[in-house]
Amino acid sequence: MKHNNVIPNGHFRKHWQNYVKTWFNQPARKTRRRIARQKKAIKIFPRPTAGPLRPIVHCQTLKYNMKVRAGKGFSLEELKAAGIAKKLAPTIGISVDHRRRNSSLEGFQTNVQRLKTYKAKLVVFPRRARKVKAGDSSPEELATATQVTGPFLPIVHEKPTVELVKVSEDMKSFKAYDKLRLERTNKRHAGVRAKRAAEAEKEEKK
Repeated sequence: MKHNNVIPNGHFRKHWQNYVKTWFNQPARKTRRRIARQKKAIKIFPRPTAGPLRPIVHCQTLKYNMKVRAGKGFSLEELKAAGIAKKLAPTIGISVDHRRRNSSLEGFQTNVQRLKTYKAKLVVFPRRARKVKAGDSSPEELATATQVTGPFLPIVHEKPTVELVKVSEDMKSFKAYDKLRLERTNKRHAGVRAKRAAEAEKEEKK
């Protein structure tokens, strides 16, 4: 055999036909899923097809915490601020998470406003047609009510706005690195300088 080639050593008797994954059932599955969604919508009518209302929360970790997504449920503090009882909330399509804590005022206010908007748009059907209770919607609202399909009160991702500024002479002459080094030095010597200033003050008082 000439040249420094690989010695032919083919492994072909592997019954590869047994290990091939096919997707011939994909169109039928698509139809089956659509029919299942339609059946579920009929079953849960007049509730929204997207399920219960979820809060807006920030993602975890430093890498993703600037992004917002749907959370598990509203905290008890948010429900209290919106004037919704914690036991009533699940019965009117609001998810509740009793373990969640509000770490920021901005997020708290956003979710409270979300609950108030939902409450204003909410149409509550009576459990029995002839027995209307307090809190149920009027017959006129019930007659015009339709089932919400798709996402309701969707989470909108706002793009940050960028302002263009003309570069001034002060900006051009400003030395950022020198300023950083100076402030770093000031921080390092802050304690010693404060101590010296206090001692000098004592000396003056004497």
